[in-house]
Amino acid sequence: MTEQHILEDIDPIETKEWVDALESVLREEGPERAQYILDRLSKEAVKSGTPMPASITTPYRNTIAPQNEKPLPGDLFMERRIRSIIRWNALAMVMKANRQDSTLGGHITSFSSAATLYDIAFNHFFRGASETQEADMVFFQGHIAPGIYARSFIEGRLTEEQMDNFRREVDGKGLSSYPHPWLMPDYWQFPTVSMGLGPLQAIYQAHVMKYQDSRGLVKQGDRKVWAFLGDGECDEPESLGAIALAGREKLDNLIFVINCNLQRLDGPVRGNSKIVQELEGVFRGAGWNIVKCLWGRHWDPLFEKDDKGLLQKRMDEVCDGELQNYKANGGAYTREHFFGKYPELLEMVKDMSDDDIMNLNRGGHDPYKVYAAYAAATAHKGQPTVILAQTVKGYGMFKAAEAQNTAHQTKKLDEESLAQFRDKFGIPISDEELKDLPYYRPAEDSPEMKYLRSRREALHGDFPVRRKDCDALDVPTLEDFKAQIKGTAGREISSTMAFVRCLNNMVKHKGIGPRVVPILADEARTFGMEGMFRQLGIYSSEGQRYTPHDHQQVMFYKESEKGQILQEGINEAGAMSAWLALATSYSNSNYPMIPVYIYYSMFGFQRIGDLAWAAGDSQARGFLLGATAGRTTLNGEGLQHEDGHSHILAGTIPNCVSYDPTYSYEVAVIVQDGLRRMYQERESVFYYLTVMNENYEHPDMPEGVEEGILKGMYKFKSVEKKGNKETVQLLGAGVILREVDAAAEILSEEFGINADVWSVTSFNELRREGLDAARWNMLHPTEEQRLSYVEQCLGDKGPVIASTDHIKLYADQIRPFVNSTYNVLGTDGFGRSDTREKLRHFFEVNRYWVVVSALNALAKDGKVKADVVAEAISKFGLDPNKPNPVTC
Repeated sequence: MTEQHILEDIDPIETKEWVDALESVLREEGPERAQYILDRLSKEAVKSGTPMPASITTPYRNTIAPQNEKPLPGDLFMERRIRSIIRWNALAMVMKANRQDSTLGGHITSFSSAATLYDIAFNHFFRGASETQEADMVFFQGHIAPGIYARSFIEGRLTEEQMDNFRREVDGKGLSSYPHPWLMPDYWQFPTVSMGLGPLQAIYQAHVMKYQDSRGLVKQGDRKVWAFLGDGECDEPESLGAIALAGREKLDNLIFVINCNLQRLDGPVRGNSKIVQELEGVFRGAGWNIVKCLWGRHWDPLFEKDDKGLLQKRMDEVCDGELQNYKANGGAYTREHFFGKYPELLEMVKDMSDDDIMNLNRGGHDPYKVYAAYAAATAHKGQPTVILAQTVKGYGMFKAAEAQNTAHQTKKLDEESLAQFRDKFGIPISDEELKDLPYYRPAEDSPEMKYLRSRREALHGDFPVRRKDCDALDVPTLEDFKAQIKGTAGREISSTMAFVRCLNNMVKHKGIGPRVVPILADEARTFGMEGMFRQLGIYSSEGQRYTPHDHQQVMFYKESEKGQILQEGINEAGAMSAWLALATSYSNSNYPMIPVYIYYSMFGFQRIGDLAWAAGDSQARGFLLGATAGRTTLNGEGLQHEDGHSHILAGTIPNCVSYDPTYSYEVAVIVQDGLRRMYQERESVFYYLTVMNENYEHPDMPEGVEEGILKGMYKFKSVEKKGNKETVQLLGAGVILREVDAAAEILSEEFGINADVWSVTSFNELRREGLDAARWNMLHPTEEQRLSYVEQCLGDKGPVIASTDHIKLYADQIRPFVNSTYNVLGTDGFGRSDTREKLRHFFEVNRYWVVVSALNALAKDGKVKADVVAEAISKFGLDPNKPNPVTC
């Protein structure tokens, strides 16, 4: 009780009786009984209409009282010794890199504040893979990578040469700047330095682990997902965007550790308030278990003396900017400005020197407090846990960086600070050696090494470690998709429905069926997938506790603990994170899954591009389906919904294989090939297909086109008429292929021009192959030069015209490999709502614009007169002064 409350108390005797009663219950019956009584009192007060305090935060002190702390096992002094060596090697590595080249950069202050948080976890909590379960998953804070490398160096997992080549990744000898599985595939589990993505992905990893366990696919046991992040990182919307899901799903396999050093990159996180209190309220409201680890054990005697609550009052009222000042300005400043506000507090510390006050440690630097927090978190059931650990950024770096606003940019220490750092942490390096920044590794038979190895042996081996491979799966053959290879025989369906039929084949296949996971962001009915609700069920951790109103219908909304579909709600980032967790299950759980996330294509790479890039880094394997793709196929939805550029964005990710198929057989060939490459050949690629909602008839698959479909183009048909002298090559993709096909007939019948019609399933894949051929030719000038696949297909058979439902840049990518006049039509500009017919005219990609473009190309080549082009423009009613759709 604070002094202020004591002064306001109108009946202190009655108050004391209540407090004594509560203390008696706590003493005799424990905190659970006390909690029950307080809950009952609260409910009775609410029932009577008495206003209750709406507090979602607790006083600014540790959640776990000293008497309730689980004792730290092991040798505290040995662990401090090892931790100090790790600190030194991390510092030396970054400073060495910057002595070689100051542009390399590196970060040292983030790890300096978090070293104890990681050290306790490595020594007592991070478990490697055992015979009974896979390793824990840890999302390391990206900027602390030097500290993790430094530990692995001491353990003998990394060499001095690798340490010397920190951030020198090109020759394959160095260490990646941040956690990157692509660059260090047997080490880092997850890429995390794009701040906010680690916390978001961690939540969905935990979610997917519960899903796998509930379905009986992977027995996850008591595996934990740890996410380490900074308090400043919590400003990223992604960091906190899914915490309600974790609370709602009761993900007790998830632990967040937020390093609250009170600083972000430029200055305080919340200089004028308290970030810890803010985060406590946010997480508690989302249903998390909160463990505050704010003050080290040197504060415990002061709290014991705080009979009037003034120390607590001072801690509650001081803002973060001042907390930073105390560490930056020293013990005398702290005495005056923190304790000096109340005479009673000054009296409390009168026997303490300024150095004693400076050494009042924060909870995140106290191994006893950190261990107690972790032990409580790992034992907690029914909720995810967040540990709010208060630290000092640049801890141990003195005036060079400790608690300084410039700490994050610190890459080196001056000689005086370096010597102080060495002395503080007891590193046996002489003044003479200091200038060379030598690494320090204890002898193999030293007590430090024996202790270090014994701790990791008790926790099942090395960490971090990533599994690079898994067993191959028995995937469907193309024969298994024979129904999709056949035409629709007069029936009209969309390419989206063609894919859904392929998906049905996949879930029924004995070899892969249970591993296929349809993922939706609340659009199943849009994509014609509601039939899967009853067939597969929608995963819910609580099953279905209600009777759905449509339960008497064939396709009722069925939720189940064993449901196969993941319905993530209107949440593209969450659905993509779930996809990513499943797409890396082959590595993280030694159990390949086949995630299939289908969504409005506009809400894919454009909205969740950083997660898609992380998928590439993570070596994800799975299918992304951009449905209702193209600028003109989703005719009633307008500007915000119509995608014409997702393939350009997909093409920026090196291991994303993307296609824009038109017909059912193309979809089937691509899907089967994806299954083969990703799950039989175990190639680390992922597939992106765009599919459309426009209904039309699908033909039987022509003979021998499979290779062309996969390479990116094949000849769909030739339209020839006896007597025609000139020929054009018409390229089409997606729904616009049908317009191109129609244009070929017009050219033949009305203008006497022959046409070869090509279905281009992937301009992206054609570009990659063409660039590879060009590179080979450049590097092998004396050998026979290769022809790109585009050149092999098109040769020099007349002008080439490409028309797609995407921006012109998509088809323009192959221009270097087209040896004829090349005209590209596309849907540049903002989308809008109207009929498909009008939109295709507006964007100038329909059959008539294809014909005019073809005639124009022939006129440029001197094959027809310009009058013919003008005649076609007039004939088709095209307005020469029509505004350019790019600008209107």
